[in-house]
Amino acid sequence: MKPKSTIFAYIGTQTDSNSEGIYVYRMNPSTGEMEYSSTTAAGINPTYLAVDPTQQYLYAANTIEGEGMISAFTIDSRTGQLTYLNQQPSGGSKPVHLIVDRTGKFVLAGNFGDGSICVLTIEEDGRLGAMTDFIQHTGSSIHPTRQQGPRVHSITLDPASRFAVAAEYGADQLRAYLLDTDGKLLPGIAPMVSVAAGSGPRHFAFHPNERWAYVINELSNTLMSYDYDSSEGVLKLKETLSTLPADYTDRNSCADVHVNTDGTFVYGSNRGHNSIVIYAVQPDTGELQLVGHEPTRGKAPRSFVIDPTGSYLFVAHQDTDNVVAFAVDRQTGLLQPTGHSIEMPMPVCIKMISLPQ
Repeated sequence: MKPKSTIFAYIGTQTDSNSEGIYVYRMNPSTGEMEYSSTTAAGINPTYLAVDPTQQYLYAANTIEGEGMISAFTIDSRTGQLTYLNQQPSGGSKPVHLIVDRTGKFVLAGNFGDGSICVLTIEEDGRLGAMTDFIQHTGSSIHPTRQQGPRVHSITLDPASRFAVAAEYGADQLRAYLLDTDGKLLPGIAPMVSVAAGSGPRHFAFHPNERWAYVINELSNTLMSYDYDSSEGVLKLKETLSTLPADYTDRNSCADVHVNTDGTFVYGSNRGHNSIVIYAVQPDTGELQLVGHEPTRGKAPRSFVIDPTGSYLFVAHQDTDNVVAFAVDRQTGLLQPTGHSIEMPMPVCIKMISLPQ
């Protein structure tokens, strides 16, 4: 008999509305319905979250009086409730993305405001320790207002936590680094991969087989597919696909991208068209085939997540203050609204974990 577990959702928000911080919900695995559990004051704008591999600690990106900060919390294994531990500077301004390596020793963060990345140590009790590395990017691209300088929109580790890829939104590049055991980021063999000018690479996802990877581009509304050499951290462009229907002509900007646990489908979010685009992954090549677009039942789907069972997909809408649940067809990749949703002020990031009880 499998041990009983509880699935918790952690939802980061923008606190310049009337948000109270990070919201915690329990998910019903039979229906996808969310039940409110607790709220934790988490500083100003805890807009991106990451959980360590042991699922004992959660880390949040904040911007406080213009300075980037990373906050640490413990996770109660029974209730899922968060308790504040400490906070450390991110070294730059406006951190918008962070990730914990598979050893649980380091937090890597990307600063959108000034285009920099940092690495912080994690102490044995989950608190954030000293900064082990900081890298300031340079460069710009063609968009007259969004790409006047470097802007790191995400930093993502491959499944082995050996190489990290920073999506350099401002300079239209993917920048690869080797993460060493001391928490230093060393230039990869191919340290910079250019994307089409004006693309604005935003979020990046590795396929679980470590052979393929995908980046979603905010400005050009495209998704790029790559072959990935996990032994050397090298990316080679395979294809570029639109995230929008051919007949859609209104404004849009892409946001989030995820590969399901089975590696059979890739999902991306469209803000404007307000949809999730669905692609099937070809098992031999990693190339993508469009399956369709599912309306998200809200505006500005900035973040979404697939739950640990792979049965549900939850979309956080920044502009309509709601999180909407969809059932996932594991065979076709299609999404079906469950009829369940929850409301909170300006949800912008959602993470989910399964804790044994």
